[in-house]
Amino acid sequence: MNMKNTLFTPYNMNGISLENRFLMAPMTRSRASQPGDVPNQLMAEYYGQRASAGLIISEATQVSMQGMGYAKTPGIYTQEQIEGWKLVTDEVHKKGSKIFLQLWHVGRVSSSKVNGLQPIAPSSKIAKETTVYIFDGAPNGDATFVPVEEPREMTQEDINQVIEEFRVGAKNAIEAGFDGVEIHGANGYLIDQFLRSNSNERTDNYGGSKENRVRILTEITEAVAKEVGTEKTGVRLSPFISFKDMNDPEILETIQIAAKDLERIGVTYIHLCEADWDDAPEIPNDFRVQLRSNFSKTIIATGNKTPEQANDLLGKNLVDLVGFGRKFLTNPDYPKRVELNATMNEISDNHTLFGGGTARGYTDYPFLEVN
Repeated sequence: MNMKNTLFTPYNMNGISLENRFLMAPMTRSRASQPGDVPNQLMAEYYGQRASAGLIISEATQVSMQGMGYAKTPGIYTQEQIEGWKLVTDEVHKKGSKIFLQLWHVGRVSSSKVNGLQPIAPSSKIAKETTVYIFDGAPNGDATFVPVEEPREMTQEDINQVIEEFRVGAKNAIEAGFDGVEIHGANGYLIDQFLRSNSNERTDNYGGSKENRVRILTEITEAVAKEVGTEKTGVRLSPFISFKDMNDPEILETIQIAAKDLERIGVTYIHLCEADWDDAPEIPNDFRVQLRSNFSKTIIATGNKTPEQANDLLGKNLVDLVGFGRKFLTNPDYPKRVELNATMNEISDNHTLFGGGTARGYTDYPFLEVN
């Protein structure tokens, strides 16, 4: 299949014109400035280097201090953070790309060692065998992983507060110059915790039935879409990922119910975060076909896809955009390297993935030299 007819094809996403179908997937890198978890010029350089993507989705960005789960991740709830993100959006737009901000609340995946607060969650169930990281002055600058703590079950007031935090975060993101926002409902974080029967043991309107477990996602999405517009609102889901103690036999049916709600609301895309390890489960085509029948707008797939796999999904009309993470991390000019079938940079040092603030392993990966 000719890649120029698929990955390199321009795409219109509900009024947002994209140069190509390459999407840079969200990746936590922990380079925000302290104090205040503020985006900075180094982050602007990093995103600007990768602006050959048709669309960039930013790293996960907490909507409040309570929503923070890892050290030195950026926020979107203070004016200083808004001003810091403007450095990033200005640079990406100057290079000709589009960028959405990923709105994030970690729920129970946190520790008071990160933010000084007890985690909150749909139920007071700790996530077994789950850790988060801090920077505690290790000589080599490495992150130190610590176990998550038992969360406090959320009250209705807590739920209302979180919905408001997502709405305000979306408003702030548009003020910061983003082209839209992505609601992070995946990977074992707060919204995903509500979606799953094993982490949500509530007996009120937010628990019990699948329809009730979808409720907080629906209410957050409605609040965000009302604030910034449906054309600027996307949602990330991860039906086939169960790490962070999230194995739920009902999740596939729940996701399809959620997709119908997102179709009714009219969000611009659903982003499927798919398992990206070597022996990860394959996503069955019948799930993709059913999702396509339930949701008519843009569908995005990410998860260590090769260009060939991306082209296959695009050619079968099962997805509309394909995201790449690790390859964009190490290859700022990834689309050009794919086009030329060029050699790819590999991760130089795993210790720099969550680098605590330095350029090493972040903005120092070389571009392709083209004669």
